[in-house]
Amino acid sequence: MAKENPTNPHVHSFINHLRAERGLAANTVDAYRSDLQQISEYFSKDKITDNLINVDQSSLEELILKLKNSSYSDTSIARKLASLKSFFRFLHEEGIVLTNPAEKLNVRSAYRNLPITLSEQEVVRLLKAASARTGLEGLRDRAMFELTYAAGLRVSEIVGPQGLQISSLNLENGWIRITGKGNKERLSPVYPGVANLIRHYVNEVRPKLLVRSKRNLRATSALFINSRGTSMTRQGFWLLLKKTAAKEGLETKISPHTLRHSFATHLLNGGASLRHVQSLLGHANISTTQIYTHLTNQQIKEAFRKAHPRA
Repeated sequence: MAKENPTNPHVHSFINHLRAERGLAANTVDAYRSDLQQISEYFSKDKITDNLINVDQSSLEELILKLKNSSYSDTSIARKLASLKSFFRFLHEEGIVLTNPAEKLNVRSAYRNLPITLSEQEVVRLLKAASARTGLEGLRDRAMFELTYAAGLRVSEIVGPQGLQISSLNLENGWIRITGKGNKERLSPVYPGVANLIRHYVNEVRPKLLVRSKRNLRATSALFINSRGTSMTRQGFWLLLKKTAAKEGLETKISPHTLRHSFATHLLNGGASLRHVQSLLGHANISTTQIYTHLTNQQIKEAFRKAHPRA
């Protein structure tokens, strides 16, 4: 029988739940335990997190892609994904996590699915829809979404505990400093139009949001703040993005990382090298970035199918 990981009490509780409440066979319980221990070790080794309950949907998607590019069979990948879904469902039902990052992952096909992206025209429509919101919030939303797309940021890199700070900006030289997974820092260039947009937000919009919320101007160092004058959360970002997309009928194509996926795909379509895109995205392994080459290849095939008279 495999050993349980004593450093993760949540895995221990889940295993006990499988035994006592679901009455699963010993071999099945061992398989769950083995999968979760292996996945925990993967996230710890890549310095993403030492606690499995801290991973987000994006991290799980990257894990699936790496498993697919390894020697694991489709059946093994599907089983590991089923273990993850069951584990996070248990944590969510127990109130240990507020959201279930594995909820939208499909056991049978998630590892085959390519990221959903917006076309360049759809990105323009989305950003214009953000600008259409009146008041300070509209200016903030446009700056926030524009920067997310311009730099290909993860949601956790722009808002939340590891999100951008005022001190992250070096707009005079066209750079921002990003804290990515595993607290790894990287620099990302921003083009002049975005730099001007962020500069206007910092100098004109953000101070007024703080004053209106009756917060001290130094109450938070977070770059993007909500109407209460506190740091924008990932949930708040997602809600605003979803509402903005709905105005343009794009809600079915939107996820928290859609702008990041679109950034990578548009760069590759424009001739950027895979290594450059890997660096900009902050991927530790190029195998994770390669999913976007699969995406552009599929788009080429689809364009061929539609345009060729004999296709």
